[in-house]
Amino acid sequence: MVRYPALFILVTFCTIFQIEAAIYPPQPDSSIVDDTITVNLENAFSIEQDSLIFSMTHADDPVNPLIFDMLDSLVSLKFFSNCTFPEDTTVLNIKNYSPEDVPVFSDSVLQARIETLNQTSLIEISYNKYVKSYLEVYAVRKRGLASRILGLAEVYFPLFEEQLDKYNLPLELKYLAVVESALNPVANSRAGAKGLWQFMYNTGKLYGLKTNSLVDDRFDPYKSTDAACRHLKDLYNIYGDWSLVLAAYNSGAGNVNKAIRRAGGVKNYWAIWPYLPRETRGYVPAFVAVMYLMNYSSEHNIYPARPMLFFEQIDTVMINDALSFKQISEYLKAPEDELRFLNPAYKNGIIPASKEKPYVLRLDYRYIPSFVEYEKEIYAYKTRNGIEKEKLLAEIKNAKEQSIHVVRSGESLGVIANKYHCSVNSIKSWNNLRSNMIHPGQKLVVNGNGNQPEYVASKTKSNSKPVVDKKPQAIVKEPEKVQNNIITSEDYIYHIVRKGDTLWDIARQYGGVTVEQIKQLNNITNTKNLKPGQKLKVGKKG
Repeated sequence: MVRYPALFILVTFCTIFQIEAAIYPPQPDSSIVDDTITVNLENAFSIEQDSLIFSMTHADDPVNPLIFDMLDSLVSLKFFSNCTFPEDTTVLNIKNYSPEDVPVFSDSVLQARIETLNQTSLIEISYNKYVKSYLEVYAVRKRGLASRILGLAEVYFPLFEEQLDKYNLPLELKYLAVVESALNPVANSRAGAKGLWQFMYNTGKLYGLKTNSLVDDRFDPYKSTDAACRHLKDLYNIYGDWSLVLAAYNSGAGNVNKAIRRAGGVKNYWAIWPYLPRETRGYVPAFVAVMYLMNYSSEHNIYPARPMLFFEQIDTVMINDALSFKQISEYLKAPEDELRFLNPAYKNGIIPASKEKPYVLRLDYRYIPSFVEYEKEIYAYKTRNGIEKEKLLAEIKNAKEQSIHVVRSGESLGVIANKYHCSVNSIKSWNNLRSNMIHPGQKLVVNGNGNQPEYVASKTKSNSKPVVDKKPQAIVKEPEKVQNNIITSEDYIYHIVRKGDTLWDIARQYGGVTVEQIKQLNNITNTKNLKPGQKLKVGKKG
C-alpha cells in the first residue's frame, strides 16, 4: 500500500541462516527430474472451496494475509456475477489440460521462466522460496480468483500502461496493482487504504486525491493511477532502484531509509531485507509471483474469466449538474451495478457536479449516444423512489471534506465522535475498524462540523517526525519562531532539514505541498544533496 506499513505477513522470526537464504536465493533442486507434475483435484478449486482444500493455517505460513483479503474480495465483485470462464479455451490451453488439472512445476522450470522475464525487465526479479510461496497462492490455493484477476487485467492494464508510458516508467509496474488490490476497484484494506493502488488518506491527499462524504478520488481508476505513477517516480528519484521503490511504496520511505542505515548504507533490497517491516519482506516476492503468473497463466491451466466490459468498450461523458446513478440507470436502462463498477469514486451513487465543477461519468459506450441526446431529461428525471433535484442538492451541500485526527492518550472513539459531531459507527466505517479498540498515535479519518484542531500531531517511539494534517502555518503564530523544525518569516514557511530527511518525507509532513513544488521554491535540481540544517521553503505564509 501507499502508506505507513500496512501489509501484515505472517513471517516467523528469521534466524541468521534464514536471513542468508533470503539474501542468497536457494538454488533449484537438481534431483527433480520431471518438469511438470499434473495434480487432479476433481474441481476442488472453485472460488468457495479453494481455501478450504489446503487449509493452510500453520503459524509459519510466510504469506501476507492481506493478499488473501484482496483475493477473497473478488468473490463478491458483482462485475463477474453473470460471467463464467471463456467459452473456448482451446487456443489458450496449450498443454491440452483437462479442466480439473492443477499443474505443478519443478524449481528449475520456474527459475528459468522468471529469468526469461528478468532479461526484458527494468525491474530485477529472481526466484527463491519466498516467491515460490506466493506462486502457490496465486496458481494453486487461489487459482479460481486468479482467473478473475486475468479478466480484470483486460479492463485496467491498458489504462495502467498508458499512464506508465506517459511518465516513462517500466510497464511491469502494472503488476503492482495486482499485489495491492487484486485489481478490485473498491478494495478497502484493514488499515484504511483504498482503491486499485491502495492509497492511504494522507498520501492520496499529497498527490491531489480528494475525499469527502460523496467522492473519494482514491477509488477513481484514472486519478489514482496518475497519482500512483507520480508517487512511483518520486520514489525512484530517491532510490534509483525499483525493488527499493516497491518496498517504499508499501512501507513508506522512512522505513526503507532506516533499513538502509541498519544494513550499513547498502541500497539493495535483499541486503536490507532483514531490517524491513515484516509485511514488507514479502512484498517484492509477491510482485515477482504476480508478474510470473500473468505471463505464464496458460501453463498453469488458468484462463481469464470474461468481464462484462473490456477497456475499449468504456467511454466517458462530462456531467455538469447533480445526478444520481438511479436516474441514469432507470432512464437509460443501464445496470446500476455496472455504473458503480465503472465509477467507484462516487461512494453513494451521487455525482455532485455543477457547471463550475464538472465530473466525469464512465459508461458502456453503447449508452453514450442516448445520454448525449437526452442529457437534460436525465438531469430532470424523477426516479421511482422519488429522488428529486432538491434532495440531491441538499445531500451534496451536506457533504463534508474528510480530515484526519491523531488519537491521543486516553481518547476513546466516543470522545472523538463527540468532538467531531458524528457517530462511533461512522468513524468505524470510514476507517474500516472492526472493533472500538484504538491506540495513541493512530490516525483516523473523521467528518463533522466540530472545532477541528488546525494542527494534530503525535510523536511515536524512536526518531519519527510529528504527523501534520494541516499546513504548518496554521500552528505557528509568531514570525521567525522555530517550532518542530519549522520557521516562519513574513513571506514563507521554512523547514530545517534533519539527518535522513528526503524531499518526499518533507512534502508528506506538510500535507498539501508536493516534491516538485518544493524543488521549484528552492531551485533544487539534485534531490540527493540535502544537508542537515539546510533551510527549505515549503510554502507561502497565509
